[in-house]
Amino acid sequence: MSSDIQIAIIGGGIVGLATGLELTGRFPGVRLVVLEKEAFLAGHQTSHNSGVIHSGIYYKPGSFKARLCVEGADALVRFCEEHAVPFDNCGKIIVATSESELPRLEELYRRGNANGLKGLRMLTAEQIHEIEPHAAGIRGIHVPGTGIVDYGKVAEMYGELITRNGGTILLSHEVTALGRRGSNTIIETTQGPVEARFVINCAGLHSDRISRMSNGGKRGLRIGPFRGEYYDIVAAKQNYVIGLIYPVPDPQFPFLGVHFTKRIGGGVEAGPNAVLALKREGYSKTSFRAADVFEYAAFPGFWKMAAKHWKMSLGEYHRSWSKAAFVKSLQRLVPELTSDDLKPGGSGVRAQALDLNGKLVDDFHFVYNDGIVHVSNVPSPAATASLAIARHIVDMVVQHADGDLRC
Repeated sequence: MSSDIQIAIIGGGIVGLATGLELTGRFPGVRLVVLEKEAFLAGHQTSHNSGVIHSGIYYKPGSFKARLCVEGADALVRFCEEHAVPFDNCGKIIVATSESELPRLEELYRRGNANGLKGLRMLTAEQIHEIEPHAAGIRGIHVPGTGIVDYGKVAEMYGELITRNGGTILLSHEVTALGRRGSNTIIETTQGPVEARFVINCAGLHSDRISRMSNGGKRGLRIGPFRGEYYDIVAAKQNYVIGLIYPVPDPQFPFLGVHFTKRIGGGVEAGPNAVLALKREGYSKTSFRAADVFEYAAFPGFWKMAAKHWKMSLGEYHRSWSKAAFVKSLQRLVPELTSDDLKPGGSGVRAQALDLNGKLVDDFHFVYNDGIVHVSNVPSPAATASLAIARHIVDMVVQHADGDLRC
């Protein structure tokens, strides 16, 4: 491909597409290409999540997640309104089911207010039942700003607008190597080389691999693929859930715990759990790829994480293979639910960065080096925050571009 490309984005998921949209909107005429390894856009994390528009209540005030989630949720709702993408601001409740969870519930309320959320309300047990008649809980928080959407449709619209703005999207272009030629980067793909002035690595589950292909990419992080599995509530019992019902999360882990989510296309799902996948894009319990397992098993941080969290991991695997165990965890929130009320649903794989010390990286993480912005860790709420993340990424590029993006 011609060497006059100014920016190449690796990855056609929702973050890569949002970044392409931000670039083509902010710099009309910019010569932009999005490289996607699949024959379709947004086929992995974007289309395998719960579809929740997160409010930003969970995240440490001042963090990237807190700021970009709140900004991004507002921007996403405006985008959906402008482009007729269906969404529903259905709200959610977070419920404490034991006295031991009350301090954490109070901390969530404090964080939500510190992050600028509007309309948060502490709930008594009676008020919980007014909103969700079948939910259990001794106290809760009502979060009216939480919504639901189909992120696959959002990403599809991002892609449509990129091409309308003059950008190019190349499917079936898997990146195999990166190299430098003067001030440009040569991106080797399965369909031939692409040369660009700047590169943005939005490769999601493969972002660490892309980083290691570059000369100066961040090597201290490794992506751990965590599979989340869902059950669907049968049609006759979907009235058990009006909106969204969440537990109080364990602050040790960047996961929210099994919960109930109404879907924008209809139906209600329950989950997910969080188990280490044995394949980066392994959506079933039997998915396995030896090279993927060896890659994270050879990383020192993996074993440190395993030593620290093995008990939690065993519990998650038990829930994965035992429907009874999964149902028991759900009954903490909705006691009337039985095993017969659930049928197997979908699954997703989350790209969660792990550092050399065995810590699951909590915040979004971005690195610039030698003409490349590496988006190294953008797990949930990245879909919600995609437009705000895109602005941050483009700001990083502009900082190093010295005017090269202006046509």
